[in-house]
Amino acid sequence: MEPHLAVHGCICVLCLCCLASCGVLPAGEPALRIETGAKRAEITALSWDTEGTGRDKTNLLRPNTMVGLRIRSGGQWHNGIDLPTRVGADDKGGKSYWITAAPDAEVNWLIAAADGKLTLLFSGVGAGLGRIDGFEIVFPFAPGVTPVTALANTWNEDGSFQLPAIISAPDFGQMYLSAQSSDAKRAAVLKARLDGSRKDKLVNLVLELALPQAATVAKVELKPVVLPKPAGLNDDALWLQARRGWFSIWQPSARWGDQGNPFSAPAGMLANNVVSDPASCSLWFYADQALWTPDLAPGVSVMPLVRRTIEFWLDKRTRPSGEVICYWDYGNFLDANAGPLIASWDYVEATGDDEWLRKRIEKLEFIADFLAKRDVDGDGMVEATQSGNRGTLKQPARSCAWWDALNCGHKDSYTNALIYRAWRCLAELESRLHRAEQQARYTLLADKLKSAYARTLLNPATGWLAWWKSADGELHDYASPVINGLAIEYGLVEPAQGREILARLRRKMDDVGFKRFDLGVPPMLVPVLRADYLLPDGFGIPRKEDGTDTVGQYMNGGITAGQVLHFLAAHYVVGDPEPADRILRAMLERQGRGGFQNGVRDEGGKGIDWTTWDGKPSGYEGYLADSFRFLQAVLLREAPFRERLYRPLRPR
Repeated sequence: MEPHLAVHGCICVLCLCCLASCGVLPAGEPALRIETGAKRAEITALSWDTEGTGRDKTNLLRPNTMVGLRIRSGGQWHNGIDLPTRVGADDKGGKSYWITAAPDAEVNWLIAAADGKLTLLFSGVGAGLGRIDGFEIVFPFAPGVTPVTALANTWNEDGSFQLPAIISAPDFGQMYLSAQSSDAKRAAVLKARLDGSRKDKLVNLVLELALPQAATVAKVELKPVVLPKPAGLNDDALWLQARRGWFSIWQPSARWGDQGNPFSAPAGMLANNVVSDPASCSLWFYADQALWTPDLAPGVSVMPLVRRTIEFWLDKRTRPSGEVICYWDYGNFLDANAGPLIASWDYVEATGDDEWLRKRIEKLEFIADFLAKRDVDGDGMVEATQSGNRGTLKQPARSCAWWDALNCGHKDSYTNALIYRAWRCLAELESRLHRAEQQARYTLLADKLKSAYARTLLNPATGWLAWWKSADGELHDYASPVINGLAIEYGLVEPAQGREILARLRRKMDDVGFKRFDLGVPPMLVPVLRADYLLPDGFGIPRKEDGTDTVGQYMNGGITAGQVLHFLAAHYVVGDPEPADRILRAMLERQGRGGFQNGVRDEGGKGIDWTTWDGKPSGYEGYLADSFRFLQAVLLREAPFRERLYRPLRPR
């Protein structure tokens, strides 16, 4: 079925979504919507919905912008909309523009849409084509709607990437971007790039097209991607709810900011979102999800992005001491070192790339040994630089963990659980290379940490693990489903004790009246003391000493969906799936409505990457990629997936 061409005022519309609404296309089929200029060569609206849920009604382009051509002739760039243009229609109902690009030279741009697919054809006529020395098409996406980004195998040193690629629009879907030329000796698209601005909240996808030549047609195509379920997954219904959102965790950065300033990002690094920060402490979030779906479409795998990002942290953000910077120029994060270690296991496990591992193993040992040296008292736990004592975390400092506005330090439960997994993963990587001595070293470090973990952190007054034990000996216990879930999931607490801890925490949820499981679960069930928050003015900080005035605000009990994964997974690990399934199904329904992001906000209190207990915004990113890792629970509820992911944690 070909799209129809309708005229609304001065705008021509090629629309598939209306066909679906009329019943011509089956319900749930991918839909594409574009609006084209009546007199100028432009696409003024572009959107898609790979699940056919009506999302395509929302324009993905920034207001007052358009998809358009940029043509350079005589050394100067010109916007295609400013050049003389004549408009026609091809015999299939598409839209055709003839643009006078240079004296005695016309470029033809043909736009056609059908069955959820967009095809753009470019050709040229005239003796003056040789005067054209640059040719681009620009897609001006609006990250305030959703942070559109690109997933590609090959990223170049200049930050550009090669096709094919997947253009990912979270909550709208993914489109496979490919290009070909009628001349087999010429590429249709030379390279592509993402230009972004965090300050101005913009992302431009720019395709550098081959220069038009007579009798040569270049084709650029966008077609829907629907991810098949991972091999071995039994629950088809849950996968249908998760598959579009599954892509949402991967947000390669656009190049933004002054590259000489730590507050910036190079192109093509897995990040919080396309115009936000890469963070080494978050890298394993993305890599874990990539483990299950390394190949996304023909010629597009997420694992090269994982490898590229690991190498960025190892080669460009590791200090001579072996400490990995976390983000910007912040150090003293223990999970900054654990993150690349875990991600490296994911990469090698998924790809079998032992050659890469042999080249990188000594650098991985280097950052792992930095952590080992931080066991300053020799008890097996890795001590943070931060003391964790009340009132000691003060601006501009940050804590030792992803939870950087909390005062966690000294013997911290979150980072030590990750370090335990990191050492176990490294031991298994060593075994792949038959490095028995090194394997034994990291196994011993992990064994020693496990022996000390619960003994150090279990609070006999509550029956669950405290968040951290500060240098002055105080247990800082915030009744945390996330922290306890992580420890139980990784086997730092034995299953029988884990079941009891989880039951206690569920009873605590009942006691405090928390019921909004579509949001997930809070990271802590009691207020964070002011003295245990980032002083004097951290986002979410309470004014009252007991912390009760800002409960649910950011890291004082605010809910962020990604961290809920550990509470869910812990139930599956201990053989008590029903409570986790109830929460997971409620979260999946919310995710299906787009409830875990509201576009890039980058403003305190405006983002729903964190919410209060009643669902109000209490974050700042708006879109936080790791929110979507809770979807891994769809897999981890089934035993074969748990056996693979946790295999290093249970050495024989």
